[in-house]
Amino acid sequence: QVQLLESGGGLVQSGGSLRLSCAASGSIVSINVMGWYRQAPGKQRELVARISSGGSTNYADSMKGRFTISRDNAKNTVYLQMNSLKPEDTAVYYCNMELVEGLPYRYREVWGQGTLVTVSS
Repeated sequence: QVQLLESGGGLVQSGGSLRLSCAASGSIVSINVMGWYRQAPGKQRELVARISSGGSTNYADSMKGRFTISRDNAKNTVYLQMNSLKPEDTAVYYCNMELVEGLPYRYREVWGQGTLVTVSS
């Protein structure tokens, strides 16, 4: 079964940077979309950024220019570089992947367990 392991969260001061990583393991045939979502206390989960297998990206408006998503297909890993962090970026960040696993072949959407990012003012 495919699992996602996130790392890189922690406590950072306002204006600082963090880099999140998420590696997929298991019986993976191919990974289509990789993405990051976040959920702040008392709020719904929201999209941060997504990247397709071809490298196309899209970002939530509030993250544009500050966050950068990238992927390493050879390592089945997605990264999120977060710069100029603000207290309102405090949230649990979740990795998400749409992939084909096998055998048997099936298309799945898989979530990581989340990593906490806390930005102090």
